[in-house]
Amino acid sequence: MSVPYANTWSFLEEYKGKFFTGQWPTLPEMYKISVSRFPDRPCFTVYDPDRISLNYTESLKLIESIARWLYDKGIRRGDKVAVTGKNAPEWAIAYLATLFAGGTVVPIDYQLKNEETDLLLKTSGARILFVDEEKHEYYQQNKGSLETIISLKHGLGTYIYSLDGPDVQIEQSVETDLAAILFTSGTTGVPKGVMLTHRNLVSDCYLAQGTPLIILPTDVFYAILPIHHSYTMLAVFIEAISVGAEVVFGKKMVTSQILKDLKEAQITMLLGVPMLFNKVLAGIIRGLKAKGPVVYGIISFMMAISGLIKKVFKKNPGKKMFKFILDKASLTSIRICISGGGPLAPSVFKKYNQLGIDFVQGYGLTETSPIIAINPVKQFKVKSVGRTCPQVDMKILDPDERGVGEVIVKGSMVMLGYYNMPEETAASFTEDGYLKTGDLGYMDNENYLYLTGRAKNMIVTEGGKNVYPEEIENEFQLFEEIEQILIRGYTIDEKMKTEGIEALVYPTPEFKNAKGETLSKEDMKIRIESIVSEVNQRLQPWQKINRTTVLDQAMEMTTTKKIKRGNL
Repeated sequence: MSVPYANTWSFLEEYKGKFFTGQWPTLPEMYKISVSRFPDRPCFTVYDPDRISLNYTESLKLIESIARWLYDKGIRRGDKVAVTGKNAPEWAIAYLATLFAGGTVVPIDYQLKNEETDLLLKTSGARILFVDEEKHEYYQQNKGSLETIISLKHGLGTYIYSLDGPDVQIEQSVETDLAAILFTSGTTGVPKGVMLTHRNLVSDCYLAQGTPLIILPTDVFYAILPIHHSYTMLAVFIEAISVGAEVVFGKKMVTSQILKDLKEAQITMLLGVPMLFNKVLAGIIRGLKAKGPVVYGIISFMMAISGLIKKVFKKNPGKKMFKFILDKASLTSIRICISGGGPLAPSVFKKYNQLGIDFVQGYGLTETSPIIAINPVKQFKVKSVGRTCPQVDMKILDPDERGVGEVIVKGSMVMLGYYNMPEETAASFTEDGYLKTGDLGYMDNENYLYLTGRAKNMIVTEGGKNVYPEEIENEFQLFEEIEQILIRGYTIDEKMKTEGIEALVYPTPEFKNAKGETLSKEDMKIRIESIVSEVNQRLQPWQKINRTTVLDQAMEMTTTKKIKRGNL
């Protein structure tokens, strides 16, 4: 029997008429509700080098003073303000201040080259830019159409926290107004900006909690992935402030620093991408194997028992059984882990649950704000990316004999369209108004979604079979020897349009075997080929890899640690 959806947003009714009048509050209205409920709770915190924290009341005071300054500078309802910088409380304050001034925020990937950022600024029509101090001087000298440049950190130029303006009556946004324009990272040519309204973001935030995913005011979220990305922006930043929880900003995507932050900040909600969780789990398994085959065998057996109890009886013995393991990995305080931004191997998902961690996988895309499916904590399905969120209308377009087809979706979280791109917007929807995700998958009778891959990545084999690269890549996630793997098709017969299957593999740099030896380049190649052979034995005949290329250099990745397939 399926877990019922939970109406976690019903509390908003008591604030309707006082704080907001629409179906959903705007982001500023949502934030004010949280301030009224939890004025003294920590809101934005950083641990580098010392702990600095702002509570909800202190944050609101700063947000409103900067909003007054923006208004004094001529920012009005719908005007664009860009924010680019490393994860920090100042980034979040600038984002919210823009919305409090009635403006539309344009979050930009801080890792982009200056000329790429210039293009996005020009395309969006941003009038004011909040930027980290390292790039402040560049933009002072290369303003383009920008009117004002503000530093997010102490350093060159005017510092964000020193801004204020006269008391004025600011015209506030309504829920159907544009809240943010999100550009994909590394955009070249004509940038594609996803237009998301206040209703898109706020409804998605609350509906995602109805899966049910219970978020508490006492939770501590960890913002380690780039916050400009829709996943971190919604699932960490906006989700946290919707319930009065705390956001801790991580500085470095380095495992040792992450583990230090997890322990020091007592993180309870850890959201990451598959690569992060793969690395942490690989480290745990490596430590267990180092104890010898007998101990590793016993612990593996205990993990299997723990997983069975959790799945069948809905109890979670793993937290106590494996406390010594979780302590060492700085995961003791974690209440829930959530993986998104790409497909996670079922084997990884399974092992975290066996260790006693409530591990959740979600699915969505920037165009859907982004969350449209989450695996329920109490009734997860290992191979699924989750059950559709409440009020999400999802279908499979033109399913094949396996039930696989393109995932299409309707709902309050679906974007307005692409900024100033009416033709591209029209092409992304079906005639009856469903957004075409470009993802292939199938659904079961309980509205759980199973992804097989991206439509554009699908391989058609010589026998006419459809092969989905992501399904094969998942089989390699627990091999420590492999840092990156990409499965793709290569042309066997141009005329017949048939493809073979190739694995591009970048080995883990300076990988050491069980004896502590670093493998030579030739030995590593032999080891990679043996891994491919091992995996091939588990695959269907039409899925088998028939060409392996071992790379000398890592493949380029996005800021959410997905390989840029189009660059190969």
